[in-house]
Amino acid sequence: MSLRTLYALPLLAAGLLPAVRAHATEAEHVRATHAWIRVLPGDLPAGGYVTLENSSAQPATLQGASSPAYGSVMLHQSSTEGGMGRMVMVDSLVVPAHGKAELAPGGYHLMLMKAAAPVKTGDKLKFALQFSDGSTLDVDFVARPANATGDSP
Repeated sequence: MSLRTLYALPLLAAGLLPAVRAHATEAEHVRATHAWIRVLPGDLPAGGYVTLENSSAQPATLQGASSPAYGSVMLHQSSTEGGMGRMVMVDSLVVPAHGKAELAPGGYHLMLMKAAAPVKTGDKLKFALQFSDGSTLDVDFVARPANATGDSP
């Protein structure tokens, strides 16, 4: 290798860094806060809630989640129509550019089924939130009692 090539390599590598950073993943721009689980008795499904804030100029699309603590994690939306409550599975949830999306009681949430072991109030459970570009965001969720609300500590 020539001396000129040897000196050029660090400059070339430094020049590529901005291009690499320009393609940051969706998960790198999303911050998760207030992540918690409403624990119900027995084998009843639990609900997972979290606030997602996107610092990017592009939207980020949440497409699912997984956790070793649950055999099945699905993205759902609850709504009320004509006085009747209903819940449907959804494929994705968009976190707007420079905005936020909330998974909260009565709206979007993670439906958590088939707990691997009993979940108790105070437990911290690991989840991987999956985005449309294939990136994941690891988030710790705290288990709260069945009567907890989004405002609970």
